[in-house]
Amino acid sequence: MSNTNVLLVGAGPMAIEYAKVLKSLGVSPIVIGRGEISAKKFTAETGLPVDTRGLEVWLADTNSPLPTQAIIAVGEKGIGTATKLLMMRGVRNLLVEKPGGFDAEDIRSVHATAIKQQATVYIGYNRRFYASVEAAKRVIANDGGVTSFNFEFTEWGHVISAVEKEEGVKEQWLLSNSTHVIDLAFHLGGFPREMSSFVQGSLDWHPAASSFSGAGKSEHGALFSYQANWAAPGRWGLEVLTSAHRLLFRPLEKLQIQKIGSVAIEMVDIDDRLDKEFKPGLYKQVQAFLAGDSTVLPTISEQINALDWYLRIRGDMK
Repeated sequence: MSNTNVLLVGAGPMAIEYAKVLKSLGVSPIVIGRGEISAKKFTAETGLPVDTRGLEVWLADTNSPLPTQAIIAVGEKGIGTATKLLMMRGVRNLLVEKPGGFDAEDIRSVHATAIKQQATVYIGYNRRFYASVEAAKRVIANDGGVTSFNFEFTEWGHVISAVEKEEGVKEQWLLSNSTHVIDLAFHLGGFPREMSSFVQGSLDWHPAASSFSGAGKSEHGALFSYQANWAAPGRWGLEVLTSAHRLLFRPLEKLQIQKIGSVAIEMVDIDDRLDKEFKPGLYKQVQAFLAGDSTVLPTISEQINALDWYLRIRGDMK
């Protein structure tokens, strides 16, 4: 692997998944981390060395080569800071873990820096690249488009409450985690043109709300609805309807189909070998990033356009 023109920032579990994909694509990245324990685990699983001085120290070293591309896979609070540091040092192509920053203010700051530095920042919504999603897109295209869709982004509140995270991270859970399914729904059916949203309840770790519901019309004219209750049983799910089929994603990695005139729901045979060998969707997402292909991979500008809708869903905006 002779290509070392990619910087991988982070050495935790997600960085390990990125490294596995990069190695399979013939790329041996420069890896920057901070913790000795995570670095040892990273090297044990990937065979790649980790510079544990941290990004700021590494950037201050004038002897450090500066790659043209970077993947940011650090903790939630450090995503925006790391991305902005690299852009200000001249890195112009970056793939950043969702949602592109710690909170709404941080995401907007990343966007502003990208404009100022004339950098291209992509947001890592790997579910857009699932084999199940690619198969569904073919059905949607053949049927003439989406007519309506609905989705659920229920999180397991009883599990999340016990998860140890840095202060403030859980309060941003909808942006940092639930937008995986929200983004996928809008990617397939169209982002909202108009939407009414409702929230109620609260949780110790998420005081803004515990239950969410809403409906609207997408930019493509499809009606949609959503709901989630983080204080009740449930799971992520998405249903997309066309003139001839109902496409069901539950779990999102699998695709089931119901044909018009039938009550039978059938499993669709998909080629998901890459989704089984690597973290689902990640292989083709990294491929798209390395090629500079934004056909599916969302940019920070697109994320800014989506941000207000996410905040409305969370109950921040009316």
